[in-house]
Amino acid sequence: MRLVDRPHEPDLRKIAVLRANKIGDLIFSLPALDGLRRSYPRGEIVWLGTPLHAEFFGGRPSPVDRVVVVPPSRGVREEGPNDDPIALDHFFAAMQKERFDLAIQLHGGGRYSNPFVRRLGARLTVGLKTPDAAPLDRWVPYTYFQHEVIRYLEVMALVGAARADLEPRVAVTAKDRDEAERVSPSTTAPLVVIHPGASDPRRRWSPEKFAEVADRLMRDGATVAIIGTDADRPLADAVLAAMKSTALDLVGRLSLGGLIGLLSRARLIVANDSGPLHLAPTVGCASVGIYWCGNMINGGPLTRTRHRAAVSWQLDCSECGARCMEEGCAHPSSFVAGVPVAEVLEAALELLGAEGLAASKGGVTAQAVRP
Repeated sequence: MRLVDRPHEPDLRKIAVLRANKIGDLIFSLPALDGLRRSYPRGEIVWLGTPLHAEFFGGRPSPVDRVVVVPPSRGVREEGPNDDPIALDHFFAAMQKERFDLAIQLHGGGRYSNPFVRRLGARLTVGLKTPDAAPLDRWVPYTYFQHEVIRYLEVMALVGAARADLEPRVAVTAKDRDEAERVSPSTTAPLVVIHPGASDPRRRWSPEKFAEVADRLMRDGATVAIIGTDADRPLADAVLAAMKSTALDLVGRLSLGGLIGLLSRARLIVANDSGPLHLAPTVGCASVGIYWCGNMINGGPLTRTRHRAAVSWQLDCSECGARCMEEGCAHPSSFVAGVPVAEVLEAALELLGAEGLAASKGGVTAQAVRP
């Protein structure tokens, strides 16, 4: 049965929440988790996720009490070509012993995740559902083009969870700050972070364009740091090679906590649609994100006071001509390559503020930097 608004449920003492995706996906769920915690302050919230999520929540104030890592499971935690049936059997046996009062599915449309959640043995299940997915006790329809933050708040309304802030927030610890300071000591210059990576190559702006933005901001007094994981090394090297100035190379040098510490100190991030872009605003960093229009609907910034989106409206694959808003294709060609440098620079300079950069450079204004 589909129910879109339900009262607060009594006697929810143990709650499981499934969302075993990447870090950006986790960030979108934080307002919903905050609302859940406000409504059930005495309930134990158990996050079913990934090792990276365990690292993220470990030792950090959050709505989550503990994390249980989900074994590789088709359509839920994709870590390889196959499931591990023995590990999954042990996992579900342990979860059933937990005797959850409520299990919440925030992991997509439910084709794989709804049977997964039902197998936890919770007294009540709620979540999302596409037409081909098994039903939960209470559900809202999964329609792809909906902002992720709003989607998960709508799910929480099924158990009467109070709405929290729309924009996610992450607590920054002393450990986070200390690691960032060791890797990149603080300076008086405004810090701008650039992340040229994205898990999907179709979301990647060109390294040469990132380099042009970085050079221009550095000429106006900013310190620029290039970030990413070891997998981003080729993209970062291409940015650094194309730059005329010398940026800080922090690729592969920060844990997730260290990245949080660095972003909490940064004035601005310029990035593709990726985990670091979504993480930065949660710790007070302004952002300029480069988005494909389809992803902008689901994951773009909700506010514009301190956040900007440079949007590509390309709909057709440049290799095969497929209309990718309606059908997929296997080509990795970028859908955001056409976003102009001028648009990104204009947004970055507006957010940094002419006075801030001018003060650090001794009087050079930002008005003259638009290409």
